[in-house]
Amino acid sequence: MSAQLAPAQDRYPSRVGQAGGFVPREDPVLWGERQHGDGPLSAEQMQRFDTDGFVVIEDAIDAATVTACLTELADLEADPAQLASELAITEPDDGLLRSLFDVHRGNGPMASLATDDRLATVARQLLGGDVYLHQSRVNLKRGGGKTFPWHSDFETWHVEDGMPAMRAVSASVALTENRAWNGPLLLIAGSHRWFLSFPGRTPDDNHRTSLKRQTYGVPQNDDLAWLTDRGRLDVFEGDPGSVVFFDCNVMHGSPDNITPAPRTNAFFCYNAVDNALVEPFGGTEPRPNHIASREFSAV
Repeated sequence: MSAQLAPAQDRYPSRVGQAGGFVPREDPVLWGERQHGDGPLSAEQMQRFDTDGFVVIEDAIDAATVTACLTELADLEADPAQLASELAITEPDDGLLRSLFDVHRGNGPMASLATDDRLATVARQLLGGDVYLHQSRVNLKRGGGKTFPWHSDFETWHVEDGMPAMRAVSASVALTENRAWNGPLLLIAGSHRWFLSFPGRTPDDNHRTSLKRQTYGVPQNDDLAWLTDRGRLDVFEGDPGSVVFFDCNVMHGSPDNITPAPRTNAFFCYNAVDNALVEPFGGTEPRPNHIASREFSAV
């Protein structure tokens, strides 16, 4: 399906030459008739997601599925053609594999997991309707793996991909142990209630460098202090098979992994079919389909 035309009004302007700063979120966090808990999440879990912007489900994915995904990933890493493709993103310093995109396509275990009801039904419940895969990837933060700077996914998806509203959610599936000491996902609870707009403009083909080391759409320490004063810092820790679902506008990031223990997570980013991408709001060309899918068929 081709991109639609962008609407005249941009409710969340960023990187379009304006001054930066915080503005309150205009969109709901929980959408539609399911916002009161009609689905796999309990009313308490839904409330936690509404308040914090994320919710953790331990042991959501069985060990056999996790093992199958890791086996598939090892096979992909051993494939020179795969590593030479645009789907593979390497670390900025040592050239080791950092991320592998588009893992929801094909017939392998990760493609099956992407549409598994253990994930997709939660996304439908939170977003109040049918969803499609906006993006999928595996992040391999091996020993020595580098930081993913603080950022809001929505800010990037809005500016560079044309996502109209904050009606998307990511599921980060732990394929290895996620601990406080091996470069875990950090989140600022409550940060999803505010949109941080940035000054300046995005250069063309920003994704060619930003996926290695992001510099546009990255908050300053004062911005992070502002958010933490109104919320709190938290960390996703869990055994393999644990999942954190987080709102597209939650400020999150992860530090370097200076341990020898790898931290490997699969990310499946679900967007509401009713929130399909339009032309990027930042005025650049859309990012490639393997980073921001423009195929809006429901899963």
